[in-house]
This record gives sequence, structure tokens and C-alpha cells, in this order.
Amino acid sequence: MSAPRITATGRCFPERVVPNSHFYEELGLETNEEWIRSRTGIVERRIVDRDKGESTASLSAEATRRCLEQAGLTPLDIDGIVLATITPDLPFPATACLVQDRLGAKNAFAWDISAACTGYVSALAQAAAMVRAGMGKRIVAIGAETMSAILDFEDRNTCIIFGDGAGATLVEAADEGGEIVDVVLHADGGGWELLHQPSGGSLQPASHATIDARGHYVKQEGRAVFKHAVSRIAECVEELLERQGLTRDDVDLVVPHQANIRIITAAARRLGIPMERVAVTVDRWANTTAATIPTTLDLMLREGRVKPGDTVVLCTFGAGFTWGAALLQY
Repeated sequence: MSAPRITATGRCFPERVVPNSHFYEELGLETNEEWIRSRTGIVERRIVDRDKGESTASLSAEATRRCLEQAGLTPLDIDGIVLATITPDLPFPATACLVQDRLGAKNAFAWDISAACTGYVSALAQAAAMVRAGMGKRIVAIGAETMSAILDFEDRNTCIIFGDGAGATLVEAADEGGEIVDVVLHADGGGWELLHQPSGGSLQPASHATIDARGHYVKQEGRAVFKHAVSRIAECVEELLERQGLTRDDVDLVVPHQANIRIITAAARRLGIPMERVAVTVDRWANTTAATIPTTLDLMLREGRVKPGDTVVLCTFGAGFTWGAALLQY
């Protein structure tokens, strides 16, 4: 049986482009262009228009359509949808089910994964394992977010960082494409308070008190998260390469989670990998949480940054804490 591979990709972003100036000129936050760019690397991001019905499900469905079009397939050809998100359309059912319905993919199972910024790598690992085990021939792994739904637009330390978007990848047993050689995944729940959304779950259900306390928005201790992110990303990439008997010189391209440019450059420096071999899209799309890696990978493939024979490493760190890396061989 052929190895599980990524055989097609697709991405979708909202049409609305929000530049950095929106935060200091329109919202009146105490920040400026230099502050945002120097600390995050972000120039602009995309934000959904809810009046047009844009949501995590709509972005995911369109990204999947584009992915399947590239593969020459229809939604009826897929066996499953695994969608990574922390901003589902509804508490339940799974947003993957809404995507399945939008696509008319009536032969596909569908469920969500919640692992924050590590969500897509987790979804990819699950899809690859199921294909390898013969539990599905073609499974779509999606990373999608509408982070704008859970941002406090009075908090300059969080609202400037995130954007909305979706990326989809088709995983199937095939002879061509990016072979999913190995995946490493880790978690440390002890760091949950450093990056979380306090309210809206069963611990603190929505109420006047939680709304008044602004508990339904992202809360982050940026400096602490930065330190953990850089070290954990480097560690899991080193673990992955060691498991496969490879060195940093064998890696042709790193596709990291696009948290911010400082984390990306610091992790690359720790790994000893030059930035010429690191994909960066945080400037144009900001941090789209679970969507950053599949959307960036799609861009790299379409721009010809990934070629036959290339070794590609995906790596990420997110709330939980969770972190992981995947090795692709093209």
C-alpha cells in the first residue's frame, strides 16, 4: 500500500483586508505602525464579514473546494473531514459537519479537533494514521479560524496579532505528493492559564457577569508564551529529525506556525536554519491559529517553493500548551 501523502491543497481568506492603521486610526488604540511591525511582523490581516455569512465553516468549505478542484475530485470522492479549530461556528455540532453539508460530501465522516495552533498538525496526523490503517482512502485535513470572533478589540496586545482564514489538505494513499513520513506531538496542560479563553465553556457558561468581565476573549501572557514557543518548536523539530536520522542541512523548507516574526526568527536561529529556508506569511495574513500552516504550505506549493525531492518540516506551538512537528517528503 502506498504511503499517506498530501496530494492537493487549498486556502481561503475573507475578502476584507484590515491594515495595521485600523487599530490606531479607527479604533484609537495606543499603538502605531512601527510598534506593530517590529513586534509581530504583521502588515495586514483578513477579517470575516458576518453580514455576508462568512464563518469558519464557509471559509473551510471554500478552501476544501479549491483543494478538491486541484485534485480533480468532487466532494463525493472524500471519505472524511477532520477540521482543527478553536472558533467553531457553533458549540455543537462539529463545524466539520457543517462543512460536509455545505460541500454535499455525503460519503464523508466529519469531526473537529481542538488543539489551538497545533490543531492542523494534529488533524494531519490523524488523517495520515487513518489512511495508513485503511480506515479511509481520502481524508481532508483542515485548519480554520475566525479569530476575530474571540478578540478583545480594546486589548492591543492580542487584537493586532490575529486574523481569519482556512487551509485544506487532501491526504490519501498515493505515489506522488508530500509523503507524511513522521509526526511528533506533545502537550503540557500546566501552561493553560498563559494562553486561554476563560469563559464560554461549561466551567464559566455565558452570563452577564462573564460578558462584563470580558471573559469571552483571548487572554495571553505574551512574554511567557514567547519563551515556551521558541524552545518547544526547536525541541520538537530536533526530535523529529533525530528520529528520521536527518540533520538541519537535510531540510529544504520549514513551514512554521505564523505566530509572529520574532518567534519564527528566534526558533530558526536556535535550530541553525537560515531564514531563506523558512516560509513566512505572517506579514500578509497574521496569526490565523490552526490555519497558518496549511495556508502557508498551499502558498509555498503554488509559488514553486516546494519541489520534487524536497524535505519539508511543519512545526507549531499553541495553547494547551500543545506543540508538534511533521516531516513531509516530496
